[in-house]
Order: sequence, then structure tokens, then C-alpha cells
Amino acid sequence: MMQILLLWCCLPMLSAATIVCLGDSLTAGKGLEEDQAYPALVESLARADGLDWRVTNAGVSGDTSAAGLRRLNWILKAKPEVLFIALGANDGLRGQSVEALSSNLTSIIEKCRAAGTTVFMSGIQIPTNYGEDYRLAFAAVFPGVAQQHQVPLMPFLLEGVGGVPVLNQADGIHPTAEGQQQMATRVYAFLKPLIVK
Repeated sequence: MMQILLLWCCLPMLSAATIVCLGDSLTAGKGLEEDQAYPALVESLARADGLDWRVTNAGVSGDTSAAGLRRLNWILKAKPEVLFIALGANDGLRGQSVEALSSNLTSIIEKCRAAGTTVFMSGIQIPTNYGEDYRLAFAAVFPGVAQQHQVPLMPFLLEGVGGVPVLNQADGIHPTAEGQQQMATRVYAFLKPLIVK
């Protein structure tokens, strides 16, 4: 973790105003209105701070890292300055290969950089009932990819929200409006020091 923190300090400051959040139902805000999902809330927080951010919600329910990769070329046509990767939850819930997850995240990073888009990333954790070996291997993918490719990493997208019943809908997986607000606060706190107007 210390190595990743040091990487943050070495990044050049960016004058980014357009940000795309590439994710799944956690990003899309399943069960909520789009303006209740964290991308819209991050934009509101930025504007309240006087920052001219335009944050696009590119979350699609059910998307795996492979599906996100397939959508990437279309997303990059808009030439965003920043892409925030929030994928992997469905890979884990379906027990998919951690090697494939790592490869897909790497390909997303490489395609973004080739297009001149700066990449930031969030990590995901899965419940313990998936087996300790798989759970640990899955969780290790995100810091591993981040360190290898020098991408700033928000360790856990659902920090403080995942597993908290009052912050999740009846399915126990998707955050409520309040849960999304807490996610937005943490995502904004992560992004703000890395992006300047």
C-alpha cells in the first residue's frame, strides 16, 4: 500500500474536467434514479467546490471486466480526460478467473493510455463464502494491477457501505441512496487530490 501511495505523490496534476466512471450496477445505481448514483453525486460535490467537472455514468448492470473492456472503444470516442475503473464485482460473484480479471483490467488501462486518457481504479472485495483462497486471490488483483501499471487505487469501492444493512437495498448487494452518497463522498475524496481544474 505504501508503494501505491508513493505513486500518487509522483503523478502530475491534471486539468481534467471530463471523467467517465466505467462500472457495473454499483456504478449504474441499480434500483435508484441516475442522479442518486455516485457519479452524479461526485459531479455535484465537485461543482459545490467550484470545480468544472463533467462526470459520466458508464455503469451497466451485470457487466464483468470483460464486458467493460468490450465497451471501452465506444467510451473513448468521447475523449474523456479521466476514466475511473469500478469493475470486478460480477467477475468475483461469478467465480471467474482472477487471471482473466487482471488481464482485462490491464487491457483497459493500456487502451486508455493509448487514447491519452488518465486512469484511476477502485478495488472490490467479495464475501467470505466464496472460499478464502479465491477471496484473497481476487482481492489481490486490484493492488497488483495498480502497482504494476502505476495507477492510483481506491482500495475498496464499498468501504463503509458493503455489508451494512441500513446502507443497502433488500438484496444486500446494491447500496441505497444513502449508501451511494457515502460512496460518492469517498470517491470524490480520492479523486480530488489527483484532478485539478
